[in-house]
This record gives sequence, C-alpha cells and structure tokens, in this order.
Amino acid sequence: MQGLVDQIQTAVTFIQQSWTGPAKVGMILGTGLGGLTEQIEIQAAIPYGEIPHFPISTAPSHAGRLVCGTLRGVPIVAMEGRFHYYEGYSLQQVTFPVRVMKALGADTLLVTNAAGGINPQLDLADVVVIEDHINLMPDNPLRGVNEDRLGPRWPDLCEPYSHKLIELARAAALELGIHLPKGVFVAVPGPNLETRAEYRMLKAFGADVVGMSTVPEVLVAIHSSMQVLGFSVVTDLCLPDHLEPVDIQKILANAAIGGQKLAKLIPRVIEQLA
Repeated sequence: MQGLVDQIQTAVTFIQQSWTGPAKVGMILGTGLGGLTEQIEIQAAIPYGEIPHFPISTAPSHAGRLVCGTLRGVPIVAMEGRFHYYEGYSLQQVTFPVRVMKALGADTLLVTNAAGGINPQLDLADVVVIEDHINLMPDNPLRGVNEDRLGPRWPDLCEPYSHKLIELARAAALELGIHLPKGVFVAVPGPNLETRAEYRMLKAFGADVVGMSTVPEVLVAIHSSMQVLGFSVVTDLCLPDHLEPVDIQKILANAAIGGQKLAKLIPRVIEQLA
C-alpha cells in the first residue's frame, strides 16, 4: 500500500475540479446495471481514463465513467461499470475507486453485480440481497504493508454486509412488491465459468450466487470503515444437472430485467440514508 495515500489524493483532487461533493454514498454498478444512473441528478460525469490512477473497464456493457451528483437528495458517487481481477488488474487497482469514494466523504458503499444462481430456488432476473460471502479470489487487496491511515491491519468481517441496511432494503422491497431473498455470494477469479463439479462444490460450501467481483471492493470498504449493502441479479442458472452454454446476450437481458427492479429499490433505500 506504499504510495496509495498520495495516489488517492491525486485522484480526489482531479475529481474535485469537476465536483466538490462531499459524497454520502458510493455505488458500484455491475454488468448490465448501469441504467440506474438515469435517476441521478448528474453534476459531473468523468470517464475513468481521465482520472489519475483509475484503470479502464473492458467488460461488456460497462460504460466506464464516474458519475457524481445526487439521488433522492443524497450526494452520491456512482461507478458505471467496475474493474475485475480477470481483466489483468491487481486487486489494489480493482478496489482503488472505493478508496477514492471514501476520501470523497462516502460512508456507505452500495454494490451490485450480475451473478449465476446456484440455489435452485432462485430464478432468472431475481434480485438477491447479499448477507454474507465466500472469498475464493487468489489474492487480497489488503495484502502488503498496512497503511494505518486507511484502515486497521486486521479488519473484522463478522458483519461485512450491514444487517441494518439489509433489513432496510427488505422492508423497501416488501413495500414495492419486489421479491428479495437473502443469499451468500461466492467470488471466483474468472474469466471462465465453472464446471458442473465446481458448481456442486460451491453449493456444498453454502453459496447461493456466484460471480467474479464484489468481494474485493467489500473488503476495502470494511477496511475503510464503510457500511456495505450488496445486491446480486441472477443472470444465469448454474444447476449442474441442467447446465447450458452461456449466452452473453441472455445474461445482459436478464441483468436489464433485474436492473429495473433495482432501479426502483435502490433509490428508496438511499433516500433513507440522508
């Protein structure tokens, strides 16, 4: 983490030339879920390539810009698209924007992803609120000499996803008529999808949904003393006995349907964080 504080400050200084903030909520929008930014009263939209030390998103459907403004009156910084370990970035690069969000003032991280459904009770385009995770990434963004100005050496993960925010989201979903089960998210490195045997293993581990993101960002958010709320949209079914080849267009279509649900749910949650 040596030099990380200076890199964060450089990025923050650049962003503040366009948007002074401060932010209250940071938001990361995953594959096919960028439409939520249409509801943000945008005050600045900065391509990742212009922000010092930001990687560039190469994943399909990721717009690749940082959107700053307000949502339901709450100051927010939103990533339209994220970075992944499978793109070749280190996990410190992948999670760098979370550090910047924290430095801009955000005390809450709201993260979304497109995920495969392992639990047979889940259906396509279902939205799952993440209650816990299993980390199968081969590295950790906190590895190395700890920078005490950013967080503790050994961050505690007894509650990585805020119980209070989960219940807030489930209450809002109930009011909106949105089915919102709780689930365990398992993070794998990718970019390949899993074999039938691996899906059976992940199910035995206790996972409900599987994806190639989110956990690194959550680890850094917890290290930064942020509270976290996470959602997965089920974009394909990972049932070993009925496995079909993945169709990226179907994944994006299911993400869009689930994204419509999140576009109703997330603003309702955020307005209660003011």
